[in-house]
Amino acid sequence: MRKQIFKLVVVAVTALFFGGVATAQDTKAEKMGKSPADSPRMEKSTKAKSGTATGEVTSVDAKSGQLTVKAKDKNLDFMAESKSAKNALDKVKIGDTVRVTYTDKDGKMVASSVKAESKGMSKSEERKSSTKAEKKQP
Repeated sequence: MRKQIFKLVVVAVTALFFGGVATAQDTKAEKMGKSPADSPRMEKSTKAKSGTATGEVTSVDAKSGQLTVKAKDKNLDFMAESKSAKNALDKVKIGDTVRVTYTDKDGKMVASSVKAESKGMSKSEERKSSTKAEKKQP
């Protein structure tokens, strides 16, 4: 009789032990399965990035809203979605120096404004105007 009770206690303790481990693993999996939007730390990294780029226009298509600018030895491809940005592309031609204010959305640079830079602007004036633009952005 004592052997049967002992076996029953051992089986019960073993079942409780393994049941607790399985529950702990389920809780960990639930935490890992959270979507990035549920985590407050991840919200900051998914926020759209914005910036400005100044360079020479190498390609422009006003109808489709596409613009390519060569800035610092890199070709940057922009997509104009707003009406004002598309209207600005009508005034831009290949070879013009432009300043593009953009937002990075889902890996695509979306131009919010395109402004032609005057060719007579000195480097110090360019730095001053770029600093002003950066201060205005949130």
